[in-house]
Amino acid sequence: MPPIESPALISEILSLLGKLTERFQPDDNEMKRWMTQHFNNPALAELLQDSTIIMLRVLNEIGQSEPVNGITISKRAGIPRGSVSKATRRLAAKKLIVTKSLPNNKKEILFRTTALGKVLYEAHRAFDKQMEKGFVRFLQRYDESELQLMVRVLQDFTEASFLELGKQGEQE
Repeated sequence: MPPIESPALISEILSLLGKLTERFQPDDNEMKRWMTQHFNNPALAELLQDSTIIMLRVLNEIGQSEPVNGITISKRAGIPRGSVSKATRRLAAKKLIVTKSLPNNKKEILFRTTALGKVLYEAHRAFDKQMEKGFVRFLQRYDESELQLMVRVLQDFTEASFLELGKQGEQE
């Protein structure tokens, strides 16, 4: 199929992709507000005030896989190791996680949630589930053929090398 020349549509798609990326990263305040409202827990509200998205993502990985080490958290969450290390130090200082060294390997540290950490982990999971329900409801607006087109576009999108495609355009 020959490429379609439509600079206005392509420009609009690029603009919408930028907005879409922002929508998939919920506003930090929106998330904290939702969790505070739905989990009437003063300790949780206080913890959320100075918790970052990275800290919550790291806590989520620990809650899902505990006991878990920093390298695994980094790989699963797509967060650099240094950021994981900083986040785990802050989470430990807030008494949301505990650390344990392996007896035969003092370098490897495993992380587990504390009771308070579990409360925050569960609140974050509930928020994620609520977001997913909203996303499913949003997609239910579309018929089967439209959803199939979305799947095709998203699959192509995740597999494409935009750098290589850009080089091809320069050579033509």
